[in-house]
Amino acid sequence: MVVTGGTGGLGGAVVASFVEAGWRVVVPQREARPGSEPAADGLVRVIADLADPAGAARAVEAATGEPAAPLRAVVNLVGGYASGGLVHETPVEEFERMLTVNLRPTYLITQAALPHLVAAGGGAVVCVSARAAVTPFAGAAGYVTAKAAVLAFANAVAVEYRSRGVRCNTVLPSVIDTPANRAAQPTADHSRWVTPAEIAPVIRFLASPESAPTSGTTVPVYGRA
Repeated sequence: MVVTGGTGGLGGAVVASFVEAGWRVVVPQREARPGSEPAADGLVRVIADLADPAGAARAVEAATGEPAAPLRAVVNLVGGYASGGLVHETPVEEFERMLTVNLRPTYLITQAALPHLVAAGGGAVVCVSARAAVTPFAGAAGYVTAKAAVLAFANAVAVEYRSRGVRCNTVLPSVIDTPANRAAQPTADHSRWVTPAEIAPVIRFLASPESAPTSGTTVPVYGRA
């Protein structure tokens, strides 16, 4: 399987959950990092820029390189957040950057993986959007729009590939309790945020054969916020 964004706060928990369950997990990253060598059996890191079609293809190639572990799932976690002013105060470049950061890698890695999932007899794509996609808030139009686009894209994949045995579902977390988010909002009530450890099992279920009848669904994971 492939987990994009696997080096982030949520990504680490998701990758660990799959490795513990015996999956072979490919984690693309843009550059080598100290201490980022494989730390467990079944964990494979590959240098790939997922905003580039060639990079996405390289990541999928690594995920299909083990005949004993065919590609069965893709988890799209990669993304980013930026807030600012209202729409009329937001430069179009910043608006487009949110679309590029959140939607483009999800599209490219899914596009590259779909033929392999079909060839393997089916599988799962799990996209991580955000509660903001269905409950917008002021000051982040680019982010809200990008996460809504991720949700719409996932639903399109679900419709197009259901008959070919590939399901696609979306997880909508509220604010995730990560070090980066705590640093950005130091005075918030962090106890109300959802933790990576709470989200990871939901993603693992949606990627696993146990969720085979489920496609085109949206799962909220909101914590107590």
